[in-house]
Amino acid sequence: MAFALIDLETWERREFYEHFINEVRCTYSTTVQLDITSLKGCRLYPAMIWLLTQTVNQLPEFRTALTDAGPGIYDRLHPAYTIFNQESKSFSGIWTEAHSDYSEFLRAYEADAAMFSSSVKFAPKPNRPSNTFDISMVPWFTFTAFNINVFDQGTYLLPIFTMGKFFDTGGKRMLPLAIQVHHAVCDGYHVGRFLEILQEKISSF
Repeated sequence: MAFALIDLETWERREFYEHFINEVRCTYSTTVQLDITSLKGCRLYPAMIWLLTQTVNQLPEFRTALTDAGPGIYDRLHPAYTIFNQESKSFSGIWTEAHSDYSEFLRAYEADAAMFSSSVKFAPKPNRPSNTFDISMVPWFTFTAFNINVFDQGTYLLPIFTMGKFFDTGGKRMLPLAIQVHHAVCDGYHVGRFLEILQEKISSF
């Protein structure tokens, strides 16, 4: 893992960053409907975790974090995600190392899910690295809006993704995806670019 500190003196985004960190701390969320028709026949959850990770790791705005040393950009993020315990009806948060190859990632995901799916702990897998971002899914209902509220100091910069129950319409299979980002590092343009790349990756999966 590498974390490159941003030089505020030369950063072209400095004025926007400082406004949304120091003056008006601002996060925002949006919900979109993704066309996942091409994923029919695939295991949806691990496929989407991998596709989201691939897209996040393509865009530095989605890998920007604030540490005690200052803002910087991770070279790579790993997915942290929730798994559901069918017996206790509770969830746990675990993480899996990112892989550029989906088959490798799927094997690692299946091993982690098998090991921890019966856990009743909130975070049963130890040593979660700092360069992780959060993904969850609520497959019991679909939605047109979903909002996460993070009650920290308003300085959590990494994205948060939440998926809902897919639905079929007009011959297509659609998946609701909620995206939560911090305005200090992500504008509407960046979210739009993220969604464009993500949809391309889904369609060619």
